[in-house]
Amino acid sequence: MIQNSVVLNLLQINAIKLNPANPFTWASGWKSPIYCDNRKTLSYPAVRNLICEGFRHAIIEKYPDVEIIAGVATGAIAHGMLVADRLNLPFVYVRSAPKKHGLENLVEGDVKTGQKVVVIEDLISTGQSSLNAVEALRNIGCNVLGMLAIFTYGFNHAAENFKKSDVQIDTLANYSQLIDIAIEQGFVSKNHLHLLKSWRNDPENWGK
Repeated sequence: MIQNSVVLNLLQINAIKLNPANPFTWASGWKSPIYCDNRKTLSYPAVRNLICEGFRHAIIEKYPDVEIIAGVATGAIAHGMLVADRLNLPFVYVRSAPKKHGLENLVEGDVKTGQKVVVIEDLISTGQSSLNAVEALRNIGCNVLGMLAIFTYGFNHAAENFKKSDVQIDTLANYSQLIDIAIEQGFVSKNHLHLLKSWRNDPENWGK
C-alpha cells in the first residue's frame, strides 16, 4: 500500500517529526506534537520517486483527461514539475502572492482558457493557501479537476473548506495513518496516543 510506504519514508528521513512530550510551536502560534517539512523529500531520490509515482498513478486513475499540472509555490513546485515530466505534460506554478514588478503574475507559465488542470500540493493544514492557488487558476479560466497532496493533517475545517470550494482533494498520506505506523514502528510511545489524537480534534487550543 503506497500510503503506508509514504508515511514510513517521511518518518525515516525526518520530514515528519513527532514529539508530543515537547511540542513544536507553529508560525501561527499553535502548539503541535508534529512538524512536517516535505521539502526534505527532494534530497532523497528514492523517496521523491515514490511520491512522484504515487501522484502519477493517482492522476492516471482519477484524472485521465488532465492537460496541465500546476504546483503550489514553493513547496510543491519541484514535485509538480517531476510529475508533469513523468506524464509528459505542461507545467505551471502558482505564487502565494503576485510579483511586485513586471506582469505581476500569480500563475507562472503558459495556460489556455478552459485547460484541465490538476494541482499538486505538498502539505494540507487548513487548506486556505491551497485553495487560494485553485482560485488563482480558476480566475484565469482554468478548469481545475482536483488537487493531490503528499500529506494532510486531516482537520475537519480543512475538509469543509475544500467542500465549500468544490475541490476534490486526495493525499498520499494522512495523520491517522501516521499515528498508527509511528506507534507500530516505535517512533512514538503508545502512551502518547491520546495526546496525538486530541491535538487533531482541537489543534488551535491544544496544549494551552
